[in-house]
Amino acid sequence: MSTKQQSTWTKTIVASMTSYIDAGSIVAGAAGLSLWEAYLGMGSVQLGMLAAFSSNAISAALGALIGGYICDRFGRKLVYTYDLVFYMLGMLLIVFAVNFPMLFAGYCVVGLSVGADVVASWTLIAENAPAKNRAKHCGSAQVAWALGPAVVLVMSVILGGLGLLGNRIVFAHLIVVALITWILRLRMPESDSWIANKEKEQELIAKGLWRKPRMRDLFIGPNLKGVMFLFGVYTIWNLCAGTMGFFLPYIYEKVGGVSNATANALTVGLFLTSALSTLTLFMRLADRYSRRVIYRVVACLFIAAWSIFLLPEQSLTMPLLVTFAILVGINNGSGQQAFYQMWGSELFPARYRASAQGVLFFSARVFLGFWSLCLPVITESFGFKVAAIFLVAFATISMLIGTIFNPNTAGKTLEQIEAERYGSVGTSPLSVNEQTGEQPQEYMAT
Repeated sequence: MSTKQQSTWTKTIVASMTSYIDAGSIVAGAAGLSLWEAYLGMGSVQLGMLAAFSSNAISAALGALIGGYICDRFGRKLVYTYDLVFYMLGMLLIVFAVNFPMLFAGYCVVGLSVGADVVASWTLIAENAPAKNRAKHCGSAQVAWALGPAVVLVMSVILGGLGLLGNRIVFAHLIVVALITWILRLRMPESDSWIANKEKEQELIAKGLWRKPRMRDLFIGPNLKGVMFLFGVYTIWNLCAGTMGFFLPYIYEKVGGVSNATANALTVGLFLTSALSTLTLFMRLADRYSRRVIYRVVACLFIAAWSIFLLPEQSLTMPLLVTFAILVGINNGSGQQAFYQMWGSELFPARYRASAQGVLFFSARVFLGFWSLCLPVITESFGFKVAAIFLVAFATISMLIGTIFNPNTAGKTLEQIEAERYGSVGTSPLSVNEQTGEQPQEYMAT
């Protein structure tokens, strides 16, 4: 392996650790929520505030929106370098919390940091990855995303006898991982793609041939097509994934009729299956074979998984619950999120790349928040089977959109993809027709 290849994989692995500490923070919060509730005497309002502003909801959504804008305006490295400092400060507040304001502040700071960091890291992975192996590099983040919750759940079981102290230790281990990642990041350079784009942009602006990018540009022309496509693929899919992330223990226990220990074991198995799926399917196949076929097959497995809960409750035997965990695990590792992470960088020019991901990440978390409010009401009023009908519908819509409009981007450089989508005159300064000096037209110039 060449030095260049080693350097590329080093960048990828360091960036991927964001997914470990992001997903780990979400699961650590869920695993210890009842312990914090008892320790601080929290009521339903305080519990709702923690859920709404955690790494899985509003604070992460806002962090992604803000972080994406900063990444495109001032560089990936600015967010990439300093964001984890705030993450560690937020984690320290949680680890040493002795009252609700400390705990809540920690959740908010961690959530904001996670949202910004995911956008920066996922963008950097795609920009640094070789065109022929982009899926392989992007998949590394999905492996880390699965391992984070798996490790946290195993630690929570092992340290369960320590009570709240055990949960504090689980959070503390994420600080250690973040510190190591931050130290490694200090040596990492800025994205070459962003530097080249910024230099070209400044040159064209000085000549009067371009203007500074604006957030509203994401909602016109080819940018809008990309946003709408990924909204259908990821945001709608995330309604199912978010349901799994927050309500899965409840579903296993209340609908499947298993014990809490069994529910946790099934969840660990799900995440381990996710990691294995990414390694054996997405990372090995998505650069070499039809992405449309891979996407359709794996997305259909997700539909089949949620369809299990359309069966009568007495039919939900352990083999069916294990089947659900396996099918969802395969989808989590090689399905919509893996493709979204890759497409989120491929389908937008460098000047809008992180901002677009920030907007999409924001929408996914906000819509999930609304759905999370509706789901308990639907379940309580009509039973979980009705909720499962909605989940199957969401999974089906996401499958159809991703299959029908699947972009042909495999093996192409980001610059090639940009030229195909935007032509010689487009939203990227790299696509301005320099031979004629043609001023960007229509939505590009207004």
